[in-house]
Amino acid sequence: MTIKRLVLIISTVIAVGLATLSLVSSWQKPQFQSRLELYQTNIALQAQAWQPEDGDNLQVIRQAILEDQPLENATKQYQEAQISVQANLDKVEKQLAQLSSQPKITTPAKPLPQETVDTNASPEVTRQQLQQSLKQQQQLLGELDLRLGILQVQQGQQDLALKTWGKLQQPTLNTEFQDTATVLSGIWSNPPRILPNAQQLIQKNLDGWFRNTALIQLYQLQQRQESLAAVTAAQQSAASQAVFKLTLIGTIPALAALIGTILLIFLLTQRLLKGKEALLAQNGDLVWTTPWDGETILQVFVVGFFFMGQIFVPLLLSLLPIPRPIVGVRLQAVSVLISYLFVAVGALSVMYFSIKRFFPLPRLWFKLQLRDNWWVWGLGGYCTALPIVVVVSLINQKLWQGQGGSNPLLQLALESQDGVALGIFFSTAAIAAPLFEEILFRGFLLPSLTRYLPVWGAILASSLLFAIAHLSLSEVLPLTALGIVLGVVYTRSRNLLAPMLLHSLWNSGTLLSLFLLGSN
Repeated sequence: MTIKRLVLIISTVIAVGLATLSLVSSWQKPQFQSRLELYQTNIALQAQAWQPEDGDNLQVIRQAILEDQPLENATKQYQEAQISVQANLDKVEKQLAQLSSQPKITTPAKPLPQETVDTNASPEVTRQQLQQSLKQQQQLLGELDLRLGILQVQQGQQDLALKTWGKLQQPTLNTEFQDTATVLSGIWSNPPRILPNAQQLIQKNLDGWFRNTALIQLYQLQQRQESLAAVTAAQQSAASQAVFKLTLIGTIPALAALIGTILLIFLLTQRLLKGKEALLAQNGDLVWTTPWDGETILQVFVVGFFFMGQIFVPLLLSLLPIPRPIVGVRLQAVSVLISYLFVAVGALSVMYFSIKRFFPLPRLWFKLQLRDNWWVWGLGGYCTALPIVVVVSLINQKLWQGQGGSNPLLQLALESQDGVALGIFFSTAAIAAPLFEEILFRGFLLPSLTRYLPVWGAILASSLLFAIAHLSLSEVLPLTALGIVLGVVYTRSRNLLAPMLLHSLWNSGTLLSLFLLGSN
């Protein structure tokens, strides 16, 4: 055995071990989908206040767009979120209690991450991280209770709402949350009580539909007709905008999913009736001539992809004289893009030098041809992927129960309302990612695996590795499903532009939906 092969084997074992640890640790993190559902609930609540002026025609549109029983559905979502946050809070408190029993070691304070806890850190640093996580969970629980009480009182459950707000009168919670809960309890009590700073607290600690609802109740009690008219008009304006956003978020993907479902049924039926003459069987048995072996495949992915992305590039960026932590959404967006480009250039460079000795490559490798029907495969693949991934995601949600972690870029995009930052995020997710990942996973990995597996086996294996590479347990099943569609589109079109288009459309649609939801 050569030294190179021994180093590659050891590196592969290390990479597999670290990837496994990352996947296991992601189990402790909440799914992004849980936060996204609350944003969707908030925009639906905002939209349900819309009262169109143009008679029956717009009322029909209103009924078609808005869901039935929005208050009841929102209450259910907030109660589920409340249970999830309380479970995380109990877990953090338990970890702090266990840590408190250990000897306290004084170490210099270090910058703390916003969400994760480094289990390899010293006890004192871990304690600081847990305390910050505890504070964040308590604040989130307080926000949920404030809003849940308003939902309850709007459904006539006044006693239950007062009980919910009463839970916020704990000394460990944010004082402003306590005061806001007292304000809300007062204006919905019988007889009502109005604190002098009620308006300021409501405006500061509530937003969207919840803020408008509380202000309307306050202004009615104070008999401030001008303020009441202004907030009612503002609520109607916000509601009409929310309806427009819901239309974009729901109608376009739903229409694409419908087209995709019809297309999928057609393709499967044609495959059954026509066999190998069907579109879905096109190029299905056409294999690549792969001049390199498994050692080269491992070299590209272990050294080029994993070590570049997880060790070398993070280490290189940590040595740069950049103020940390990085604050400001634009700087965060630039940081994400630069990091991604470094990883992409590094991985593609390793791939190039690994296969350079086999140039010129056999036919079909890394085919990029503009004069082709690649856009039909890319667009059709996007529509087909929508219903497939949605069904898999629903199953996945039941399986992981809101845990399993998510891509941190999604959270940044959701909370970013900066056009420049969004443009940078778009460059990363909708341009850089499709180019790099499709060249690596569909252009290199999938054809390379056909040396050892049939085409369908190579599609499955490359899709699974594509999903695992994102290092979030909750995303493995949905991304595997998406990877399968990407693999089928590539093997049938034999043009990398097709999966690149599909991938770009998928990420673009996700970013647009997040931006619209976050702007509510």
